Amino acid sequence: MLERIEEKPPFKNSLVKGLKQTYREFCANTSIHGFQYFGQHRPRKEIIFWLLVFVITIYFCSSIIVRIYVKWHESPVIVTFSDKPTPIWNIPFPRVTICPEAKRTMNKTVDDNYLQLMKKLKTFLKQDGKFNENFNESQLEESLTLKQICLSDVIELDDIAQPLRPAINYIDILNRMQPSGSKYFLSCSWFGETLFSCDELFTKVYTEEGICYAYNGLKADDMYRDEVLKSQLRNEPKGSSPLEWTLQKGYPAHGELHTYPARLLSSGYTSGLEVFLVSYPDEVDSTCNWAMPGFKISLNSPDEVPILAKHFVPIAGDKKMLIAIKPKMITTSVDVAAYDARKRRCFMNEERHLRFYKIYSQNNCERECLTNITYSQCGCVHFAMPRFQGTAVCHEDKMDCMIKSEKQLLLKHFLDNLQGEEQSFEKSIDNCNCLPACTSLEYETEITEANFDFVNILRDNDLYEDETVWAKFSILSIYFKDSEFITSRRSELYGVTELLANFGGVVGLFMGISILSVVEIVYHFTLRLWQKISSMAEAN
Repeated sequence: MLERIEEKPPFKNSLVKGLKQTYREFCANTSIHGFQYFGQHRPRKEIIFWLLVFVITIYFCSSIIVRIYVKWHESPVIVTFSDKPTPIWNIPFPRVTICPEAKRTMNKTVDDNYLQLMKKLKTFLKQDGKFNENFNESQLEESLTLKQICLSDVIELDDIAQPLRPAINYIDILNRMQPSGSKYFLSCSWFGETLFSCDELFTKVYTEEGICYAYNGLKADDMYRDEVLKSQLRNEPKGSSPLEWTLQKGYPAHGELHTYPARLLSSGYTSGLEVFLVSYPDEVDSTCNWAMPGFKISLNSPDEVPILAKHFVPIAGDKKMLIAIKPKMITTSVDVAAYDARKRRCFMNEERHLRFYKIYSQNNCERECLTNITYSQCGCVHFAMPRFQGTAVCHEDKMDCMIKSEKQLLLKHFLDNLQGEEQSFEKSIDNCNCLPACTSLEYETEITEANFDFVNILRDNDLYEDETVWAKFSILSIYFKDSEFITSRRSELYGVTELLANFGGVVGLFMGISILSVVEIVYHFTLRLWQKISSMAEAN
């Protein structure tokens, strides 16, 4: 019997032959480096050699591509310097906050200092709240108010279970204890124009330092939300213009000389703010925060509330201080704004809502977080913190709780940083880990200080005859150092175009592959292969 010979199906036979021919043709004509050796009849050693080279090349090429992708995925934003300088008239002059070290009007020959008041308060508590000729109700109110702003507790009081004066208004007591600002401000000069009354420039504000005076800050209606008790935070200036400036957009294009907030048109000592200050050594209570005759100065953006416990510059009596400002501004490109906040590591103003403030900044966020934690732990807030109607103000029985709340905030911030960026971001709202604002403005300073013995100057000109020096005079000058500055800008490290270019560069360097190489592969193993199979089928 004749054996039956099995033959392969014509189509399968044509497919195998077509694949072999197409593969040899592709290896002979492709632009991919090294592939031509796989389609030639060469010794096995050479084929193995080129196969190893090809595998090693693919490994290093893939490793570099993975690194590029990880860098793009985890850190897509880079901060670089701007291409051109920014003139100083595009940004506002900083908000200047001046806090007298004297917390109240006092005469050391008559009045008690803070230390003595605390001793009398301790005796008052031991006597079950009985007043006498040495300690009256007015002194009790002053001692309780000073305890809110004087952190140097050299006298430990016994635990107070409940407030001694629940209805006390600390703002009213501060206004009663401290005289008007005209006593501390002799004259002011702004942009070369001398003003003998500084009331036109400075506004009274209430801070953790007591009563301070601020210039060029935003009005309370522009800074705080409508529900916030603004009268407990600052006195409103009269006749202010509507707000047309934002940190993101700057001033309007129609630009005017007199703007709100104010700005300068030139740099230099004669073009800034100069304040002639007066301090009174006899009125300074050194037992309250170990104060010395003089003032505390804070500079920050007009849309922020200063945290005086963190950043301030002291100016003593009989001194002349020159503060040259160097702006430090960071902007964000539109492309970066499209990224998630966890990638760009900053918040846009419209994507992070604050309960008390209309404008987001890291300072405003941290201050609000401290307020929230204090209220959560103590059931009340400090009188200088933003609050709503009906929110309780902490009294002397909650002082320790407020201090612990602030330390707890610092500890949470520290622990969040240890947990890493991803976990820290997930808990950022609950734990008050405030990211920087994507557009921010800070003012770095260069300080020059010299002696200024104004009393001797008056004596030399026969204008001062009193032998007792009852006041110390200081001059504070704040101005821009240069007319232009270089801003920083958050931009994409790798956009989609740059990412593709980097991928293509790496693949082209190691293997010579381009978009046309991919087209070649598709062409040879689809259209070209189909043509060969069809030709073989017709021939059979």
